[in-house]
Amino acid sequence: MKHDQKSLWWQSGVIYQIYPRSFQDSNNDGVGDLRGIISRLDYLEWLGITAIWVSPIYPSPMADFGYDISDYCGIHPLFGTMQDFDELLEEVHRRDMKLILDLVPNHTSNKHPWFEESRSSRDNPKRDWYIWQDAKEDGSEPNNWLSVFGGSAWEWDENTGQYYYHAFLKEQPDLNWRNPEVQEAMFDVMRFWLDKGVDGFRVDVMWHMIKDKNLRDNPINPNYKTHQATYEQLTPSYSTDQPEVHDIVAKMRRVTDGYAERVLIGEIYLPVHRLVAYYGHENSGTHLPFNFTLINMDWNARSISTLVDEYEGALPESGWPNWVIGNHDQPRITSRIGWAQSKVAAMMLLTLRGTPTLYYGDEIGMRDVPIPPDKVQDPQGLNMPDKDLSRDPARTPMQWDDSPNAGFSDAEPWLPIADSYRRVNVAAQREDAFSMLTYYRRLLQLRQQEPALHVGDYAPVVTKGPLIAFVRKAEGKQFLIVLNLSHKPCILRQEHTHYKGKIVLATLPEREGQEVAGNISMYGDEGIVVELF
Repeated sequence: MKHDQKSLWWQSGVIYQIYPRSFQDSNNDGVGDLRGIISRLDYLEWLGITAIWVSPIYPSPMADFGYDISDYCGIHPLFGTMQDFDELLEEVHRRDMKLILDLVPNHTSNKHPWFEESRSSRDNPKRDWYIWQDAKEDGSEPNNWLSVFGGSAWEWDENTGQYYYHAFLKEQPDLNWRNPEVQEAMFDVMRFWLDKGVDGFRVDVMWHMIKDKNLRDNPINPNYKTHQATYEQLTPSYSTDQPEVHDIVAKMRRVTDGYAERVLIGEIYLPVHRLVAYYGHENSGTHLPFNFTLINMDWNARSISTLVDEYEGALPESGWPNWVIGNHDQPRITSRIGWAQSKVAAMMLLTLRGTPTLYYGDEIGMRDVPIPPDKVQDPQGLNMPDKDLSRDPARTPMQWDDSPNAGFSDAEPWLPIADSYRRVNVAAQREDAFSMLTYYRRLLQLRQQEPALHVGDYAPVVTKGPLIAFVRKAEGKQFLIVLNLSHKPCILRQEHTHYKGKIVLATLPEREGQEVAGNISMYGDEGIVVELF
């Protein structure tokens, strides 16, 4: 692939995920909102972000914090008005940035008018918009499928004497995507926002959208451990990742492609060989099937470098890679691997080939915040209280400065703020040459100014022990990236190739400007970017 001007914004850029409840509160109700995001766009532009993805802001009863939608074409009053949204879109575009919305097509709220019609009677025209089934002869559920949030995935409806299917909460009934009317209704939702000028969608639980036609029982998972969510007791062979889902994704892509330079991103938790199928036949599927493998695997150099090469090798012709180290459903990177290694992770994220997605607050090293049991909000935590599975710790308010409530709000925030916020905040780190924020900003600047780092080719370098190394190159320039995933010093021994160059960026700024040749010594928890001669 020649690396000239042909790369699109979503290939060369950097996506930043905003969890709107927690970013910035503008009206002091303790919950972040659209005007709050608008007030912080200058910060994101300064940081070097080129696209923002905003988690759901639609009208919702908030059983799952906005992932239970009651109106796909509106704005929840908690977040503001449609006028606020239009202004946000305009302000994002004025800064030459892009705005990606969260689309949740797998399920609606049980308060959505579609579902209220569907459940009103068995012969309602919208009955088949959802997945309704008779009980077995003994009155039990149609099959053994489980809800991701605990318990059975089937809910009995007394009124019409049938069960409906919900992969998540009972307040989130799954749509029947085999019904062409459902498909058209959702494509109309996409067009509504694309007509407004949004730059694309992140599609929630894309791999759940079609279920086995015969509703066969899922097999028992032989590797289940008791600390895991109850959902993991079965392998979702028949309730997720069905072959027909790819036809649906291709149709969504066609809607998206009806508009210039828009992007379709799929949330898909699957192993690499099944994930890459979502690029579709001849890249007719999702542009970026989210690659979460760095979130789910042990932080180990051997397994990660094997994974990177497996992923690079599995990508279809002209399929564009992407990487993620954090989001609103997972523990923060600093809490998973520690503060020192999270700097190494940032360098990996921003120098591997492909589009990186950052999670708000990671750039200042925010950690998971312990939430007292009486303050837990997340249904995943509330439904399985003994398993510590709440996602709240990674969703706490952004830490802007050392004023009360970290500059997020003048009212008590919806979730507690980290006790360390007076030290760990944007204002303190902005002026500190050695802070996490300064480091992230310099990484982002280097990435954006060097084509080798944002659209260049990738070549692995064979390493031993706790090191990962690779070369990125474009337009005659080459960079060697070396990452030490352990706390101990070690050496990159060059047996077959002899790299020579200068360190242009390092987790330890003191090493910048040093020339390296032959064997390269590395501190523990260190990452370096070397411009090769």
